[in-house]
Amino acid sequence: MGNRAVIQMQNDDVGIYLHWNGGRTSVEAFLETAKDYNVRGDDYGIARLVQIIGNFFGGTLSIGVSHIDRTDQDNGDNGVYVIDNQFNIVDRKFTRYPEQVNPSVEDMKAEIKKANDKFFIQETS
Repeated sequence: MGNRAVIQMQNDDVGIYLHWNGGRTSVEAFLETAKDYNVRGDDYGIARLVQIIGNFFGGTLSIGVSHIDRTDQDNGDNGVYVIDNQFNIVDRKFTRYPEQVNPSVEDMKAEIKKANDKFFIQETS
């Protein structure tokens, strides 16, 4: 049981599996945070997106990275969010339920940034 989803980069075979926080609000907040940190939208960008999500979750569970065919795409929760190289959701697959709308994307971003600013914000002196 979870709030599962997979994030897939458009035209790529890599999937990021989320066991928790797979609703649209959370996924959009992860993507918007990557944009705010000026993360590149390529292979390095996927790695940094995984880092942002992993830093938010903490611990050693709740996230996975694999070939898209080995992820739980038809997971009974939120399915697959297909994103472009600008970190925008461009398609959905295996959706069954209405989109989650709580909490707000801005509230989620604030929580995500609490776990990530120390890694992504460079102090200038």
